[in-house]
Amino acid sequence: MAKKGRLIICSLAFILFSSVCHSQDFALKTNALYWVAATPNLGLEVALSDKMTLDISGAYNPWTFKDDKKMRFWLAQPEMRYWFCEKFEGHFIGLHLHGAQYFGGFSEKRYDGYLAGAGLAYGYDWILSSHWNLEAVIGAGYARLWYKESDRIPCLKCYENKTADYIGITKLAVSFIYIF
Repeated sequence: MAKKGRLIICSLAFILFSSVCHSQDFALKTNALYWVAATPNLGLEVALSDKMTLDISGAYNPWTFKDDKKMRFWLAQPEMRYWFCEKFEGHFIGLHLHGAQYFGGFSEKRYDGYLAGAGLAYGYDWILSSHWNLEAVIGAGYARLWYKESDRIPCLKCYENKTADYIGITKLAVSFIYIF
């Protein structure tokens, strides 16, 4: 009787697991444009329905370049997407948020601050194989920046608090995607 019970439980688990796995509800991605700029990045996209997904992407740049020039930052950019055909295939539009912390500069000034904002995106996803896709996305929106501006040599009393508003491109990606 114990063997039959284990067989039934294993069979039910296999049937349940099989029905969940074939639905392709998760995707892991990386933006090739960030890699060109030596910025490691990773994204996870989760299906919420047949036409809606949630993409959560992030990037981190820890590098210092020649002559102490640097632009260290981390970035998070969640995006809700609506697919015109079905998830992970064809045209989509998205609404994204973005937040980042940055430090560095390539001139005589250093910038140490934060940004936050939102934007709209349009993209297209090409199916390359049963698990691989290629995606192109462009988005525009708004970002508010809060930062300290100082001379390149740090001085705790020598900085100036500033803010800035940015309207323009807020997302640009050519991503390689693996769909589970």
